[in-house]
Amino acid sequence: MRKLLILLFTLLVIHAQAQYGFDPYHYETVKNITVTKAAVASSHPLASAAGVWVLKQGGNAIDAAIATQLALAVVHPQAGNIGGGGFLVASLANGKNLAIDYREKAPSGGSRDMYLDSAGNAITMLSKEGHLASGVPGTIAGLVASHKYGKLPFAKLVEPAIALAKGHVITSDQAAYLNSVHKNFVMNNTMVPVFIKKENWKGGDTLVQPDLVRTLERIRDQGQKGFYEGETARLIVEEMKRGKGLITLDDLKNYQAVERKAVLFPYKGYEILTMSLPSSGGIILPQLLGMVASRDLGKKGFNSPDAVQLMIEAERRAYADRAEYLGDTDFVKVPVKKLVSQAYLDERMKDYAPGVAGNSKITKAGQISEHEETTHLSVVDQWGNAVSVTTTLNGGFGSYTVVGGAGFLLNNEMDDFSVKPGVPNMYGAVGTEANAIAANKRMLSSMAPSIVLKNKKPYIIVGTPGGTTIPTSVFQSIVNIIDFNLSASDAVNKPKFHHQWQPDEVVVERDFPADTIEALINMGYKIRKVSSLGRVELILIKGKTIEAVADKRGNDSAAGY
Repeated sequence: MRKLLILLFTLLVIHAQAQYGFDPYHYETVKNITVTKAAVASSHPLASAAGVWVLKQGGNAIDAAIATQLALAVVHPQAGNIGGGGFLVASLANGKNLAIDYREKAPSGGSRDMYLDSAGNAITMLSKEGHLASGVPGTIAGLVASHKYGKLPFAKLVEPAIALAKGHVITSDQAAYLNSVHKNFVMNNTMVPVFIKKENWKGGDTLVQPDLVRTLERIRDQGQKGFYEGETARLIVEEMKRGKGLITLDDLKNYQAVERKAVLFPYKGYEILTMSLPSSGGIILPQLLGMVASRDLGKKGFNSPDAVQLMIEAERRAYADRAEYLGDTDFVKVPVKKLVSQAYLDERMKDYAPGVAGNSKITKAGQISEHEETTHLSVVDQWGNAVSVTTTLNGGFGSYTVVGGAGFLLNNEMDDFSVKPGVPNMYGAVGTEANAIAANKRMLSSMAPSIVLKNKKPYIIVGTPGGTTIPTSVFQSIVNIIDFNLSASDAVNKPKFHHQWQPDEVVVERDFPADTIEALINMGYKIRKVSSLGRVELILIKGKTIEAVADKRGNDSAAGY
């Protein structure tokens, strides 16, 4: 029997290597590559390898992005997903700018006060863990909608993920993460998922996901209906009934991804392409760049006290506006044009005082008369198509709830609504009625997949996970290259910082320059150190050279040819 198992194992490895160009049991992370044709940077080496395999099969960047996302759902389950949602932004070689919204929605049974007790107090744990925390997943609908712009058959793009779900080795980091959330899985599942085992997980252990294999096979064979109808939909609804969740068969059948108008705005001779609402990045990024554009940021020096303080104060003002005004434009009126107009941004910065800390009790939202755990991937192909995709379950491993018999994790995106105006979510962000819960409404997101265009051609493809820190990390990555002239690797890996209005503190990575921290404290800022901020995947295109950089902060990996 043992010899038979070894033989089957060997055959699986040989098949995966021969068929898809990767070995699910032996792989390495590659942080920086320079190639000439095509590249993928994502949160896991096996997912990047799946994307490159698709590119070598004649697929374009859209095809590669689809295959990479599906592979991440298998090998990076804390954030990669088919039970969550996301945004895709693309600059296509034919000149079309593309923005596809597959953000999750509140179930039809969702309501404004669904997480409040009889006294009106927020029960925030209900929006963070378990069945009631999950919005209607959008990822598969988004992949199918994206495939309209692909080249290869959809079924072919699912195959690498199926091969990986049959077994792959986990890293020591993943093992530690799984061990740390063991109790969360035990508490929030009605059936025992593959992520729970009696002994601790170790780096080098094999994760086999047979239920997920069958779910992916249904998606391969039936496309969107293979997830939102039939057996998989039945399993989701049965899971909801067992755990007192709200998602119904109609919620699933009625879900559709939406093509939005991409946000495109100028910055110092470049154009920035990013996602529109319900991505707050589509407002925050033009606000941040607009507030610093005329203030000689580059001359102040990278991570100098003067440069960092200016960027902090821009972030303070942008996040105050986020809390007050932003929400799903299908449900609320958002004064988008006013929020990103240069006249408004200049007015917002009038009370900026160099060398003196601002105060979030004084700095509120601007006056207007009208009223992730996440993962990112960047792709460019040989034809010049560029794709930037950010997807999410929200928190790490989402709601910790795995759909029994289907093998995938559900999101906890309901926490991205304003559970109650003024009550912070798991990332400390607060909101108003603009982001209140309503049936079938999309919750506000921080995801900000972005592409910088130079002479109308892709120059930088960038994005990151990190919850509310996403827009500030993308902002810093862009100015690191354009204003501070950093290399692509340094733009990704040098220490970052973040401010989001509330709480009124500056979050810095532990290796942030000590002299800058001291200067900020002397100005009056409260500083909080963290181990890391975001995990940026960035591709820089210069002429015929493509440089792909995967963040040093995780198992992220770049691949290409």
